[in-house]
Amino acid sequence: MTFRTLDDATDLAGKTALVRVDFNVPMEDGRVTDDTRLRVALPTINKLREAGAKVALLAHFDRPKGQRVPSMSLKPVVQPLSDLLGAPVRFAEDCVGGPAVDAIRDLDAGGVVLLENVRFHAAEEANDAVFAQKLADLGDLYVNDAFSAAHAV
Repeated sequence: MTFRTLDDATDLAGKTALVRVDFNVPMEDGRVTDDTRLRVALPTINKLREAGAKVALLAHFDRPKGQRVPSMSLKPVVQPLSDLLGAPVRFAEDCVGGPAVDAIRDLDAGGVVLLENVRFHAAEEANDAVFAQKLADLGDLYVNDAFSAAHAV
């Protein structure tokens, strides 16, 4: 099996890249205490932005076991990521359905949206094919920038 890389991708302008990132970062009192994992994702995010792609970031945080747990939301990651990118990052209140579709649709070329914690859906850890298709339908291409989570998507 041959894996393709971003260097193989051409004509990304206007396309949506669904990017799996590892943003399972340490937090305390709703604040990111170590942004190392955010920094690791910057080269991929910036390469896609520079190519004119819309960037939809897919991540998990902790183990909410298929429940919406407010303290396990990815929303606190938005501002530190925006600061690191030097550009605004939007937040979608869900990783599938209307909130995700609308947030991605409303992005300009080079825009970035962080989708809500994928593990808020029990179907994610159950490897549900219907859920996987809903995620796949969000993008024109999928980029795995989170080897540590490769078994999970």
